[in-house]
Amino acid sequence: MTIYEFTVHTPEGREVSLKEYGGRPLLIVNTASKCGFTPQLKELQKLYDLYKDKGFVILGFPSSQFMNQEFDNMQHTLDFCRVNYGVTFPVFTKTTVKGEEAHPLFKFLTESKKGLLTNEIKWNFTKFLINRQGHVVKRYAPQTNPTKIEKDLKKLF
Repeated sequence: MTIYEFTVHTPEGREVSLKEYGGRPLLIVNTASKCGFTPQLKELQKLYDLYKDKGFVILGFPSSQFMNQEFDNMQHTLDFCRVNYGVTFPVFTKTTVKGEEAHPLFKFLTESKKGLLTNEIKWNFTKFLINRQGHVVKRYAPQTNPTKIEKDLKKLF
């Protein structure tokens, strides 16, 4: 099984098959606009800018599961990310990333790469690096700065 088996929704409500990202290295991140790790959006955008011409894509999934640190209004989330951090990579609808109601994509991601103390996502900005074949190759803790991911990403080109 790969991530290409899943569909997600854009903020406009359009269903997107992750097959659209086939053959490209990806970084999937659960984000939040009001989190202590939110400044990582700037570093994520830098990483995206450096490698998007090689096919690399970051997929952002806002979540309010951790101390309700995401805006209720999706347009507010998008505007906040764009204005404050210059985010241009795809951001999808607010998503449940842990627990019984977790989106199937996030259940797959966490089953593919276990966390240190628990398999579930522990906090905002957990990151999953996906190879060109759609397999999860590495999981990064929320506190991992995106600049630390670059060396692993380069191996996927």
